[in-house]
Amino acid sequence: MDRTTANTGTRDVSERLRFDEEALTAWMESNVAGYSGPLAISQFKGGQSNPTYKLDTPDASYVLRRKPPGKTLPGAHAVDREYRVMDALGRQGFPVPRVHALCEDESVIGTAFFVMDMVPGRIVWEAQFPGLDRAARAAHFDAMNATIAALHSFDPAAIGLGDYGKAGGFVERQVARWSRQYLTDVEAGRNEDMDRLVDWLGKHLPPDRGEARVIHGDYRCDNMIFDAEAPEVRAVLDWELSTLGDPESDFVYHCMMYRMPAGIFTGLAGLDLPALGIPSEEEYVAAYCRRTGRSGIPAFDYLMVFNLFRLAAIIHGIKGRLARGNASSAHAAESARALEPLAAMAWAQAERARL
Repeated sequence: MDRTTANTGTRDVSERLRFDEEALTAWMESNVAGYSGPLAISQFKGGQSNPTYKLDTPDASYVLRRKPPGKTLPGAHAVDREYRVMDALGRQGFPVPRVHALCEDESVIGTAFFVMDMVPGRIVWEAQFPGLDRAARAAHFDAMNATIAALHSFDPAAIGLGDYGKAGGFVERQVARWSRQYLTDVEAGRNEDMDRLVDWLGKHLPPDRGEARVIHGDYRCDNMIFDAEAPEVRAVLDWELSTLGDPESDFVYHCMMYRMPAGIFTGLAGLDLPALGIPSEEEYVAAYCRRTGRSGIPAFDYLMVFNLFRLAAIIHGIKGRLARGNASSAHAAESARALEPLAAMAWAQAERARL
């Protein structure tokens, strides 16, 4: 799948995800400062979980994120949490879109939603940053590294997010959560490698470090808006999986790009990184550690296996939504086909892990 073509731009709103546009217009008039219609609505091509819409007016463009209609798994699609964390981080100057209002009244468009600014810039869908020269690639990687280090520098309590999640036992809870989601999503079926990973992860848990920071949960290049000209992260998007947790696990998830092939997944494995101007995995980890005052990440191998498993569990959930008929993306079926190779990759990492 050509991820750039498949995810870039908008399309007509799919029949299943349409809603009462007049009701939304009335809500916008009452809740979004400076709003002035008329309103034109389209649906972004990208996004697998929470349907996302572009709202165009003569004077401004906005983005609407909503909980999908239909049957959903408990605790998933928490647009209220996305709104809360973006509001708190935006007040600290962290690069997120400005949020306007949250609507939890399902009578308006059928499910809860929030509205935020449309941030100008570009989204890069491939981790090798095609089309840039060596210096520009290096600068963009440094910007991504600096941005996640800045996120992990916040004291959650000091920015009003002290109760955004539990402080300790993050990795153990996450292993339990994603194992449970995988095992209970019966419509998506079972996978032999995933079954092995559930057992392996439970038996090899690292010691809990007790460090709790705001973590993104899905930090990768295509969940950011970069400046159109400069190596600058203008906004970090898609906070559905954010919580309080282990920042090292969050960073290792970001580092999966180094282990992913540049085919089915957006990754760097097998590419000539020096020729491209991209830092090695070791250099990238060292830069993050310098920025956050760490001497290293001792549980890196375990956290890599866990995050590969977690991503596979997320894709397993996409497969389940396909089976239930409420997958929001037009290319969800293509994404779901990545489950088996990703689960196999995760198990291969487990077998090689130095624990």
